[in-house]
Amino acid sequence: MEDVFSQFLEVLKLEKIDECLYRGSNLKTHHPRVFGGQVFAQAMRAAQDTVKKNRFIHSQHAYFLRPGDSALPIVYTVDEIRDGTSFTTRRVIASQRGKAIFNTSMSFQIREQGLHHQHKMPDCAGPDELEDDQVSWLRAANSLVVNKKITFKPRPIELRSVEPLDYLNPKKRSPRQHIWLRTRGKLDESANQNHGIHEAILSYASDFNLMSTALLPHEKSIFDQNLQPASLDHAIWFHDEFRVDNWLLYSLDSPYSGNSRGFNRGTFFTQEGKLVASAVQEGLMRIHPKN
Repeated sequence: MEDVFSQFLEVLKLEKIDECLYRGSNLKTHHPRVFGGQVFAQAMRAAQDTVKKNRFIHSQHAYFLRPGDSALPIVYTVDEIRDGTSFTTRRVIASQRGKAIFNTSMSFQIREQGLHHQHKMPDCAGPDELEDDQVSWLRAANSLVVNKKITFKPRPIELRSVEPLDYLNPKKRSPRQHIWLRTRGKLDESANQNHGIHEAILSYASDFNLMSTALLPHEKSIFDQNLQPASLDHAIWFHDEFRVDNWLLYSLDSPYSGNSRGFNRGTFFTQEGKLVASAVQEGLMRIHPKN
């Protein structure tokens, strides 16, 4: 488990090719396409390298333009749009084979005091009472394959669902779910390069399970053969400080789906009930006729 997390941290260490130009490798998975959360997080790391250390990212907004090829490196070009008195703005384009696959804008801010309120954390079971989602996912995947056992590296993020999904026999239910998450290893805070690493990793993790929330009322899961899923756009806001190597509750809901798209929202709480981040995503949920 520690090994996959160490590899993940290496993927977030981009190679600086030139000023505002970076190259990133891909986390090895069973899928030929790059996971959208990885590109989201790497783009943030590229932008963070161009921003003063006393400024912290508070929002990122992105569009997924083309599928990323996991066999190729990704080039990140940072546009230093503005450095203001208290806010900094950056734009990043990720490309492969000379074509943009991802476009994002980010805003950074110095720490400030101000008015404060927040939603109350949902009341639900704690992480110690729940099973690792990867165990149930692998169990479902292996039941679909005859005379062959599926094996693959665990995710660098551990997820534990409060209301586990039945991937093979999805039941119609309200488009809400709650998931505990944390990294599979502890983060070293001594290195200067780890400035902003918690935000980058949470942005990666925020791409998990958003689209599955919009599928809940329709008795569909990611195993449906006639489903074409894809992330279209994604945004995240950071409200307060946190550690992503401690348990966070991801509270998700989907207020709408239509036009082959599903709209999803999520909020992150610490175990103490502090709301630290929010995310939204619209995903493609195209249904193809069964053969």
